[in-house]
Amino acid sequence: MRRQLLKALGLAAVVAGTLGCAAGATAAEIETGGKLLLTGGVSSLEGGAGGGLATWAVIAGNETNNGVGGKVHATYVDVSDYTLRAAGAAVGLHDRIELSVARQEFDTGATGAKLGLGKGFTFKQDIVGVKLRVLGDAVYEQDTWVPQVSIGAQYKKNNQDAIVRAIGGRKDSGVDYYVAATKLVLDKSLVLSGAMRLTKANQTGLLGFGGDKNDSYTAQFEGSAGLLLSKRLAVGAEYRTKPSNLGFAREDDWVDLFAAYAINKTVSVTAAYVDLGEIATFKDQRGVYISLQAGF
Repeated sequence: MRRQLLKALGLAAVVAGTLGCAAGATAAEIETGGKLLLTGGVSSLEGGAGGGLATWAVIAGNETNNGVGGKVHATYVDVSDYTLRAAGAAVGLHDRIELSVARQEFDTGATGAKLGLGKGFTFKQDIVGVKLRVLGDAVYEQDTWVPQVSIGAQYKKNNQDAIVRAIGGRKDSGVDYYVAATKLVLDKSLVLSGAMRLTKANQTGLLGFGGDKNDSYTAQFEGSAGLLLSKRLAVGAEYRTKPSNLGFAREDDWVDLFAAYAINKTVSVTAAYVDLGEIATFKDQRGVYISLQAGF
């Protein structure tokens, strides 16, 4: 486990995200200020700057290349048969490197009894992420279509090794690797982002890594598109493909429709409708996603 963690921290990670930029921003504003409103991103479920469900390529915090920034977040997801709580923090160094941590709690509620686990049984997972911007600048380089590109990794550790193995999972810990590209088009108030993730994770790791159907890394896609309706409000959609490694239950792709609102440069809130498909034999897991972020 220690070797995996060191390996993850030795790479750059992307978690990545931003939801928009100020509509109609001038070149002078871009050159002389810090980050534009919301360009530090919202918080992904896995802890870093991201689009909620999907990985983006920007760095957490409001810092420019001369400073240090950061953020904290709390997220709640309520679907038909389960709830997920997540909290975490991320630090951005010179708009180049991001370090993040997160804790996820997957509460089975009344469904836990139906699964034989007991009512309210909760899976917990800790995540450590590292991200490096290797190319481009999503906001400042408006004279080119070259996106901002980041690479990175996330080390994940689940607290239910015995149950993971009982359902066919191979390990209770693992490392995801990914590359992400994000481009903001200021004159169109548009953000586009895509990422490719190499992973063995079942339900992002909450049900372990690898399985009786497959124990190899597979490439999974994460995509986002957002539109800034005003200086403070962005709306959009995300799509995230998932591996299906476990024989006892299929794993579906994830989709969301989101709205993010910047209360001020420090605080923002994100709300979304999410469709998570089938989770642990229970189908049609749809509901709401709410996340509050505060940063500097």
